[in-house]
Amino acid sequence: MIKLSAVIITFNEEEHLEKCLASLEGVVDEIVVVDSFSTDSTKAICEKYKVKFVTQKFLGYKEQKNFAITQATYDYILSLDGDEALSEELKQSVIALKKDWKLDGYYANRRNNYCGQWIKHSDWYPDRKLRLFIKGKGEWRGINPHDSYKLFNPKKSGRIKGDILHWIYRDYIEHNQKVERFSTIAAQAYFDMGKKSSVWKILYRPAWAFFKAYFLRLGFLDGLNGWVICLQSYNVTFLKYSKLYQLHKMAKKK
Repeated sequence: MIKLSAVIITFNEEEHLEKCLASLEGVVDEIVVVDSFSTDSTKAICEKYKVKFVTQKFLGYKEQKNFAITQATYDYILSLDGDEALSEELKQSVIALKKDWKLDGYYANRRNNYCGQWIKHSDWYPDRKLRLFIKGKGEWRGINPHDSYKLFNPKKSGRIKGDILHWIYRDYIEHNQKVERFSTIAAQAYFDMGKKSSVWKILYRPAWAFFKAYFLRLGFLDGLNGWVICLQSYNVTFLKYSKLYQLHKMAKKK
């Protein structure tokens, strides 16, 4: 049986962290928490569990997660965020996988809890995530804050049953705040990569994001919250390309 390290990055995660850590008990052989100097009770919660607690200035989402992997003792990794936990079915799947691990990485579905409702459609379910992998067989990539783990050989991946449970936003106000912040981060990341915006992208990309999530991926079946989620998909896409457009205008003036 292989030894498995759970790796978590945190910053002020007191609201959900205990659910995360409790779900790992009896499943993993080590829990590593890399914390960006939290000011709440994150560290105190970790002290209730057998956690290797590492402090590290925040480097960026993907950069922080790649750093966290280097802190793990074992080569087999389970990566979670502080607001995520393993469902009971996923716990059993991971325990079974430890006895018969054959591939470089494994995907699980992520189920998002939005304002107290478990979302079943739109872009939010099945929200497939590769979170079990062998150290050195891939890395965290993508455009912050929307990072994902990518295997160097994607063909050497599989899927396991069960959900990663994710408590994403407690209310609409928090969602609005995150949309504003994440669109700024994404626009800056796009700008740094040399990506361009245009009036066409500002108009088309948000409309497509809403249409795809609400109609093609059945977001309307999640009721009012489904409508809000898909509307925010429009909003974050609109803000991202609008802010990117402004960044290029400002750069030209300089």
